[in-house]
Amino acid sequence: MDLNFFKQTRILDGGMGQELLARGMKPKGTLWSANALLDENYHQLLSDTHRDFIKSGAEVIVTTTFTTRRKRLRDNNVEEKFEYLNIKAGQIASNIKKEFPNVLIAGGLPPQNLTYEADDRSDDEIIDNFNEQAKLLDPYIDFFYFDVWSSIKEFKCGIKAIEEFNKPYLIGIHISEGTNLPSGEKISEIKNIINNQALGVMLSCVSPENYEKNLIEVKSLGLPFGFKLNGFITTKPSPSYTENYLKSKTGNPIEVLGRREDLTPVNMARIVKKFKDAGATILGGCCETRPSHIEAMAKLK
Repeated sequence: MDLNFFKQTRILDGGMGQELLARGMKPKGTLWSANALLDENYHQLLSDTHRDFIKSGAEVIVTTTFTTRRKRLRDNNVEEKFEYLNIKAGQIASNIKKEFPNVLIAGGLPPQNLTYEADDRSDDEIIDNFNEQAKLLDPYIDFFYFDVWSSIKEFKCGIKAIEEFNKPYLIGIHISEGTNLPSGEKISEIKNIINNQALGVMLSCVSPENYEKNLIEVKSLGLPFGFKLNGFITTKPSPSYTENYLKSKTGNPIEVLGRREDLTPVNMARIVKKFKDAGATILGGCCETRPSHIEAMAKLK
């Protein structure tokens, strides 16, 4: 893969998990998007959603693997499906690429413990978790996407975990609010650990307002930069997202995080244009961004 790919404007896909729910997928526990892999009846829906993001202008699709990490599967008593679900996600994305050969597949590696919270486990355990998921995705993908991670430690472990695959990676930093990662670290600290396989750096699953607060620091890293913007009201509920979500009645994150009504495709495009004019070249959406949002972004190219 061309390591300069993101030096020109590129369009990523939107929020798969929330889009599947919006299209009628029934939630199952806290499996979220993994239920579309677990239940064969949803495989076509998943394929169609990948396809619709591409038709809307996405040049990169992310594998549906945010909740196929061991912990989330274990919480839902389906850990024995770990290999099957990750391989199936890769296969479905790969089959879509056969229809659209110019599209790249990003292997989505999620945080391996909790979402929106720093992983405080040992480095060895984190590396092992990342590595075993990466190994399953590797045959199907063009690069790895470090999807919504919350500490510099996780990025250090992730880079180590994928070394053997000799594939580049895209950094997806999460900041719930303010200008620090959930670990308390600053974005600029990522410079101390990245190597020449980094394709770029994004803020992932963040609000437009929070992205703007961090725009100057992200830009200062000297890498291609951008975002996957979400449409949640918050990613930092009290006491914590994980505690609230585990008590969720619906399995839909908006029960805990809320959904904004103001981020229409037109409004999102207006915001994205401002960031693009400031130098962002990686434009995409996360939770609650639909193909219509991606289409509006793609018109800015």
